[in-house]
Order: sequence, then C-alpha cells, then structure tokens
Amino acid sequence: MNSKISIAVLLFVTVMATGLAGAVCTNATLKGVYGFTSTGLNGSGVPASNVTQVTADGNGNLTGNTTKSINGTIVAFATTGTYQLSANCTGSATLTNQDGQTEHDNLVLNNGNKGGFLIQTDANHVESAIAAAQGLATCTDLGVRHSYSLEATGFHIGVGQIAATGQLALNGTGSLKGTITISANGSIASSLPVTGSYQISSNCTGTATFTPQGQSAINISIVIVNAGKQLMFLETDNNTIVAGTLQQ
Repeated sequence: MNSKISIAVLLFVTVMATGLAGAVCTNATLKGVYGFTSTGLNGSGVPASNVTQVTADGNGNLTGNTTKSINGTIVAFATTGTYQLSANCTGSATLTNQDGQTEHDNLVLNNGNKGGFLIQTDANHVESAIAAAQGLATCTDLGVRHSYSLEATGFHIGVGQIAATGQLALNGTGSLKGTITISANGSIASSLPVTGSYQISSNCTGTATFTPQGQSAINISIVIVNAGKQLMFLETDNNTIVAGTLQQ
C-alpha cells in the first residue's frame, strides 16, 4: 500500500471513529420543545398514561402541560421540572404531577439527541415514556395535511386491553377520514371506515374526534413532534387509558 493510500485510509478511520464516539452532551444539548407519551402503572398500582409537551431551556429547567388518564379519569395540568445530563447523553429529570408532587425519571437521548426514552424511578411506579423534539413544525390545520399511520394501545375499563392500527388522512381544513382495525380484549373489528374532525393550535398541540363505523366516537389530545411528521396522542374519553402515535 503506497503512502498516499495509507494516509487516506488513516484519515477515514479517524473520522469514522470520531463519529462513532458520539456527541458529548451537556444540559445545553436539551433545548427546545419536546413531546412525550408514557404508559404503565402509577404508584397506586392502577393504569395511567399521558401526553405531555415540555420546553427545555438548555439550563436544566422544564415547563409544560400534560393531559393524563389515571385509571380512566382524565386530568390536565401545568407541570414544571428540572433535568441534568451527563456527557454520555444519559441523565435524570423531575416533573411535577397533577397533585404538585415531584416525580423522578432516568432518561437517555437518542436519534441525534432529537428524542429519547424515560423511565420513572419512584418506588411502586412501572411507567416508561418515549420523547421526540417538536422540530420545525407548521402548527396549523393546513400544516398537518397528510396521511398518517396510526398505532394505539392501552386499556378500556369494562372492556379490557385495547390495541388499534390504521390510517387517517387529515385534509388541511379540519376534517379527517380513514380506516382503523381495533382489538378490544381480543375481539377484532377490521378495516372500519372512519370519519371525524381535528383542530391544531399554534403552540403545536391539538385535538381530534373520529368515529369508526359502528363504534363510539374517539376523542384524543395531540402533541406535534418530529417537524409535523409525528403526532403523539392520548385518548381523552372517560374510562380509557390509551396512548398512541400518528406518523407519516
């Protein structure tokens, strides 16, 4: 191998090794608006899920709003908290809950620090979450004019476990249509036609209502992430503990 080729190979290996080492994180790495959904069991051992939008200020502080289902009771509240990141892009966070109590999480950033995962570390809790950055989203009814695949999972009191997948097309003026397949405690309803409406606010949150043929209306609270390519949501009907994602 001649010297020019050897130098080129050495430079390539050096660049690749540097890239594989990953970025070094500080609190400033986590800055901007993020959404996350969590599911699991709360400290009382009952099912709980939520959708949250938070702003990280780059200095270790969090502010935001949460819509939460606690064993099928829906609550909405403002939340504040803190976070601390280590150089390896793992860390910890706190957020206040609906009762003003402080909850604690471990977190890890991924996807070029555009998202991450959290797990609550308070005793008797069994809850994890997935988070994503809002990015440069156009937060209007027209800005989410796309077809989205849908996934949802959770629990419906009096029915049992719920899972759903499908496709919804948002038309840019507040109407939607599509199809959905639902498993309600193992009873399958396949490819049901869906119609409904939605409304997006300038702060990149929103709501939607859609009705599968022959089923009750489903209401959801939405947080827009991933530059509008993904909509995280929580069902806001009483007696449901269901969270999911709409994704382009």
